[in-house]
Amino acid sequence: MLRICLLIVLLFGWLNAASAITVGAEQPDKYLPLLEGQRVGLVVNHTSVVETTHLVDFLLSKKVNVTQVMAPEHGFRGNLGAGEKVRDGTDPKTGLPLLSLYGSVKKPTAAMLENIDVLIFDIQDVGARFYTYISTLHYVLEAAAQYQKAVIVLDRPNPNGAFVDGPVRKEGFVSFVGVDPLPVLHGMSVAELAQMMKGEQWIKHADKLSLHVVPVADYQRDMRYSLPIAPSPNLPNDIAIRLYPSLVFFEATRVSVGRGTDLPFQVVGHNTVPLGSLALTPDSRPQAPHPKLENEPGYYRDMRQSTIKGLDLSVLIETYQAFAKAGEPFFDRPDFMDKLAGTDTLRKAIVAGHSEAQIRADWQAELARFRQRRRPYLLYR
Repeated sequence: MLRICLLIVLLFGWLNAASAITVGAEQPDKYLPLLEGQRVGLVVNHTSVVETTHLVDFLLSKKVNVTQVMAPEHGFRGNLGAGEKVRDGTDPKTGLPLLSLYGSVKKPTAAMLENIDVLIFDIQDVGARFYTYISTLHYVLEAAAQYQKAVIVLDRPNPNGAFVDGPVRKEGFVSFVGVDPLPVLHGMSVAELAQMMKGEQWIKHADKLSLHVVPVADYQRDMRYSLPIAPSPNLPNDIAIRLYPSLVFFEATRVSVGRGTDLPFQVVGHNTVPLGSLALTPDSRPQAPHPKLENEPGYYRDMRQSTIKGLDLSVLIETYQAFAKAGEPFFDRPDFMDKLAGTDTLRKAIVAGHSEAQIRADWQAELARFRQRRRPYLLYR
């Protein structure tokens, strides 16, 4: 009984420590002095909060000269579905110009940076290479270096930060879901990634970049961190965020991951190949306009009780085999699958019938090199 009580105390202390962390934005003494007399541009979205106040409003209350706001995929308010165009506009609350970094313009232009001296990047990431907020980070850093603007990155925890796994993005597979040579799960925070992008010269003009990062205080990489705000419309909770790295590959197949239902990235299903016992019918919603299998009833595998953590290929392989047995095509967007994986070897190995262990063995050497390469840029134990 005593040992059980001690374990409970230790567990409570660990969880309490995770809840007591202080994100970069909540340490204004570390960055407000750098903004005095500067024209400030923000690369932010709905997750960019200081306790309960949006960073834009917080900085304006501190008399910081904020000149404009730039928004990534899903928009400034985070309410646009995956792939939806983010449009330029004006913030109705503050009157600040809102400029899109998702659409035809992904890298800030000279005109967009003309009235800016310092850029602040503060967006919650989920730790997967194909989650496009870090692609936006890459292009923001590159533009800042090119046009000699300083950048401050306010850090936030990576909810999948305990994992480094998956194939490293290979040359020939560069895309907006794989800009840098990272594994699927890189185990790094946004600030650590910014330092690596500069240090490894993944961005052009890296030597000219003035970069300042504000780390998360009292944080360790293996802490369990529950995001206080959903980072995007179809990652509504901790379960979806945990499953996202493993289920995102279904986006390149005929299988639905629950977009257009109440369980996005928590189920996998199809309308003609039953994959589980949960009956669902995706429908068009603001956060998922015209989802895959729209208005098509199907049977779904409920993943909410799954113990999957990090990157798991078993469900993907099992589902491919179920489709093959039914004589149904599976990968209907093979090029997109290869972009998500950062290589074509994963798709080809699944089609060839390789086991998960065989597939994993192929990327271990690359992961070892990546772990060594990232070491100088880590901020947390």
